[in-house]
Amino acid sequence: MGRDKRYDQYESYDYLDDDAYEQFDLPAVHAGFDPYEVPLSDDEEARLNAVLDDTVISLHDHPFYFPEHLSEDIQDYIRAGRARTAFEALSETPLDAVFDMHLDGLSHIHSHHGWKWSEIVHDVTMRAADIQHSDYGIRASGVEDIERARENGQLAFVPALESAAMIENELDRLDQLYGMGIRSIGVTYDASNSLGAGKGGVYEVDGGLTTFGVDAIARMNDLGLAVSTSHASKQTTLDVCDVTVKPIFDTHALAQGAGMGKRGTSDEELEAIAATGGVIGLLSSAHLPSIDEYMEHFEYLVDLVGIDHVAFGPDVLYGDHTELLRVLAADQGVELPESTLQTEYVRGLENPTEAWQNIPRWLVKEGYSDRDIEKILGENILRVLDETWA
Repeated sequence: MGRDKRYDQYESYDYLDDDAYEQFDLPAVHAGFDPYEVPLSDDEEARLNAVLDDTVISLHDHPFYFPEHLSEDIQDYIRAGRARTAFEALSETPLDAVFDMHLDGLSHIHSHHGWKWSEIVHDVTMRAADIQHSDYGIRASGVEDIERARENGQLAFVPALESAAMIENELDRLDQLYGMGIRSIGVTYDASNSLGAGKGGVYEVDGGLTTFGVDAIARMNDLGLAVSTSHASKQTTLDVCDVTVKPIFDTHALAQGAGMGKRGTSDEELEAIAATGGVIGLLSSAHLPSIDEYMEHFEYLVDLVGIDHVAFGPDVLYGDHTELLRVLAADQGVELPESTLQTEYVRGLENPTEAWQNIPRWLVKEGYSDRDIEKILGENILRVLDETWA
């Protein structure tokens, strides 16, 4: 279907009266940054339209708005537990599916630190109720739903979580999450948990995957939950790659070898993920000033693990991402790395609309073949899902 999306004018929680829940001012799609479009010739524009007939999937994004007045409203917005999906803005992209990462580390709906079982259930089910009231958005429980979305000009939301912290020591909670529609889950979110060590800070001890973590990966494999090692420690990632019987994802990563340093993922981990048959999604970050530096990491990954194991997981949202990091850091009493604050926004990648308009344009402009573009934008991910969701 390409860019011919059948947006139905539905906006988040239209099924309720405005006075049924707390309202917040939301930013314009391009508020706070100068929009940028990768320039193409007329011939390249024609080719772009042709390649976008194939499936386009984001492996990692937060496809909803944060409030316009972040410092004033962010905590109330989170605790209200009703993230506003950007349906109209998403319809301006070529996306057929997006791995929807929910509030995740910001899921402190009922507590200060988040990741509690009740908070994840609230976030997942509230967003499910909203999406299911839209004719444009559908929730994907299988590959056929993504294919149906592409054919019908809809957008498939793949419910996903960045950590399994909320299962605590209960394997059956993985079954419950699957029953709620979750189809991809991370092992840790920086901090260590009952499954294994997180990427964390200087005080994290990298003990790798725990015995319970081994059992959890086996249950994920059995259920058909796609596993991600984003935010996991090096040893945890290597251990997951060793014990999984299905391909895995790192849904959003940057490479140490491309200049990211300790915050990036090592070549050894990236190669181990690829060796499972898995796929690495490329992360956008304030550490990178523009799409050009972003694509340097992409080309590094392609050279390292091959075109069959790379995709895109920008990890962007609608709102001022850098200001959000500032506000959250201040709330937690931590200091952001200087590299995070070197740019106010990433030129060409600031939110899902801009990112997913520009990523295919860059690939066409740089002369990637139709076949390679098809793999990078969707087919690699579908291949892994065919194996893991079966």
